[in-house]
Amino acid sequence: MAATKKNILNKLYVVLVFITLFLLAIILRLSDIQIAEGEKYRSLSEHLTLRNDTIFANRGNVFSADGSLLATSMSQYEIRMDAFTVDSKVFEKEIRNLAKELSKMLGKSDSHWEQKIRKARNNKNRYLFITRKLGYNDYIKIKSFPIFNLGMYKGGFIAEQSTVRAHPLGRVAERTIGYDDYRGAPGIEGAYRNYLNGKHGWRLKQKIAQGQWKPINDNNEREPVDGKDIVTTIDVNIQDIAHHSLLRQLEFYNAEHGCVVVMETKTGEIKAISNLGRSSEGKYYEKRNYAVYESHEPGSAFKVMSLVTALESGVIDTSTVVDTGEGKYRMYGRDINDSHRGGYGKISAARALEVSSNIAFARLIEEGFGKEPEKFINILKGMHLNDKLNLAIKGEGKPVIPSPGDEIWSKNALPSIAYGYNLKLTPLQTLTFYNAIANNGEMLKPKFVKEIRTWDKHVEHFEKEVIDSEICSKETIKKVQEILKNVVIRGTGQKLYDENFSMAGKTGTARTEYGNYAEWIKEKKYISSFTGYFPAEDPMYSCIVVIHKPDTKTGFYGADVSGPVFKDIAQKIYTSNHIINTIDNSTPNFASIKNNFDSYYTESNKEFISIPNVKGMAAMDAISLLENIGLKVNLNGEGKVQDQSINAGEILIKGTTIVLNLI
Repeated sequence: MAATKKNILNKLYVVLVFITLFLLAIILRLSDIQIAEGEKYRSLSEHLTLRNDTIFANRGNVFSADGSLLATSMSQYEIRMDAFTVDSKVFEKEIRNLAKELSKMLGKSDSHWEQKIRKARNNKNRYLFITRKLGYNDYIKIKSFPIFNLGMYKGGFIAEQSTVRAHPLGRVAERTIGYDDYRGAPGIEGAYRNYLNGKHGWRLKQKIAQGQWKPINDNNEREPVDGKDIVTTIDVNIQDIAHHSLLRQLEFYNAEHGCVVVMETKTGEIKAISNLGRSSEGKYYEKRNYAVYESHEPGSAFKVMSLVTALESGVIDTSTVVDTGEGKYRMYGRDINDSHRGGYGKISAARALEVSSNIAFARLIEEGFGKEPEKFINILKGMHLNDKLNLAIKGEGKPVIPSPGDEIWSKNALPSIAYGYNLKLTPLQTLTFYNAIANNGEMLKPKFVKEIRTWDKHVEHFEKEVIDSEICSKETIKKVQEILKNVVIRGTGQKLYDENFSMAGKTGTARTEYGNYAEWIKEKKYISSFTGYFPAEDPMYSCIVVIHKPDTKTGFYGADVSGPVFKDIAQKIYTSNHIINTIDNSTPNFASIKNNFDSYYTESNKEFISIPNVKGMAAMDAISLLENIGLKVNLNGEGKVQDQSINAGEILIKGTTIVLNLI
């Protein structure tokens, strides 16, 4: 009996020794992990459960010349809740009040929200989705709701911020203002991305259940730094005029696409640029930046370049007579035709430009340069017509001026170039040349941006950039200016003449897609244009209008299709006192804009806010401000706010419609 007991005790001792040794091994291993390999496993744990989430900096704003917003970044918030962290007494006391407030803001019943949050609490859900895409005002409001007002740790309130790009002008000038995202980086937004992009911040998050990530604290580890602001040359009022005038004409002629550019003559500043293409549904929108990228044969618009070249070389004078016959002339086995039935007979070179005679220019240039075409081409290239403008905006089309020996050169090349075929220019390249004529020979690079700012602080100012101080002699400039004025008075543009304001310019009508002549005859396609400047005596603005493939049943000549757009723009700029008044090249007072914004911003975050005073504001800014505080906005007119239907200071009732009268 004693022996059996002793054997049992011995076995127990052995087991105890093994257990002790096993425990010692575990302790030693844990010590080794904790001390020797602790840093490794702590790092691995943090890598798997902690991460730095990027907080993207707000891109800088893009402003018009007068300080109106063209593009801005707006904050949006996604709201979630750690339903498990809230104290039980607080939860039971306030859950119904929270549900009631959520119901008012987000819809659905009180009971829906209460049941949803209770279920999340029972399931220990620490990242319950509440809502997304809240604006800043609603974020401030939801943050003050019962339970949520206790913050992240006691109230389980989780808010994650993101930014979206907003364009107060909508899709007007969208391709020129541009964007910088998955679609690429066209326009001003893409060209000046290094200024607009700020420095991103970051926030530490911890991995919780179901692969979700929760912020560890309320503060960011590194705050983002917002980008700088861009002040463009765009004039909102002129842009609005140009856009709607082009749109009306495209719709009337059922054209495929078109563009308008308005340039300030003495500075090269682009005051308006509109590019509209037709969708499959027949609607027009900013499809491509045709003015910048689309190289095409300019047709009769190029006759001005040919005339300048011939005058500069001395092979002709404006009084040189050329015989255009009866409107048809055969050269190198090909017929050249004038649009006027019966022809113009014998006319001067000046008159040839006024009536836009193809025959006259083909004969003048062939007779003057036929034995040495290189001379003609070199003068054109000397006036930078074969050079890109090297715009900051990407996608500029390449000009093509062929030379003898090139693949596309033939016996017909020289006379064809004389009246605008067998070469290519973009609308903006063509306008740059015409603007040089208007600017007494000084060729300026088109300018889209005036300066870079950070609120009221100047960072960089962009002066006018001279491509060539004198593209030709002053004598030639004066002669061509006089002829371009007569084009409107008594030439192909005489339908546009108005005794109340003066204009100068050149019509253009060019065949397009005519390679297969048999097919072209069945469905004729043209490019209609008008390029010029105003006032004719002391030009302040130059402008080009190009419309592709108008319905020929309605019309296709440049004077009929594109000319009225030019006249409409000129007339409205005159009547809105842009011409009468001195041009204001000063930069808007951004300090006052900021102060006004800050004062309203403070007011708008109160629980009850009143109707703000938007008189004098640009329509786009007023709409943005009023809609953000819950009002519906109707507009009468265009421009800036003259009057508002609800007086400033009245109590705000969300959903109310306010009418703004604009001038």
